[in-house]
Amino acid sequence: MKVQLKYDYDKICKEFLKQKLAFLDIRYKVNRAGEVEILQPLNAKEKEELFLILNSDGISIINNHNKIIVQKIKELIVQMIHLDNDSRKMNLSQYLEDKLPYSYIHLSKVFSEDTYMTIEKFTILKKIEYVKEMLSENRLSLSEIAYRLNYSSVSHLSNQFKKTTGLTPSYFLNLKKQLKTVS
Repeated sequence: MKVQLKYDYDKICKEFLKQKLAFLDIRYKVNRAGEVEILQPLNAKEKEELFLILNSDGISIINNHNKIIVQKIKELIVQMIHLDNDSRKMNLSQYLEDKLPYSYIHLSKVFSEDTYMTIEKFTILKKIEYVKEMLSENRLSLSEIAYRLNYSSVSHLSNQFKKTTGLTPSYFLNLKKQLKTVS
């Protein structure tokens, strides 16, 4: 038997951190996705243990200021796409400038230098990822998804989908259906 799963990564990460930091007996507070405040001083050995236990499970601590900015940009874009209906209607550059204490020019430069792609390209990739998820769940029609994600038209969304995935949205859906019947 196969079942499709949808993960709440935020909840999973918080639970994971709770287990790992409790094991190390470290008091902490999760400020937002990707940011944890350690509420006690740590000596060198405790810091090393924290780095090792998190790294062994695929979580790395970001020490570089520009990488922190890039991570925050990525989190804000995902949050904008998945959660924040009003923010989707905002201009992306204005949205990021409102949330971060930097100009969009600076944010764009830092992001591009670190990821080798533009903020706009990353946003498109995340939007198309979300479209694929929504199409797979059969909750909304393509026109409802286009409206929800503030596309000017269904054809604009379809063109971006095809350019990004190499497939039309309808072909993607047919392919998903064929794969489900085979398995």
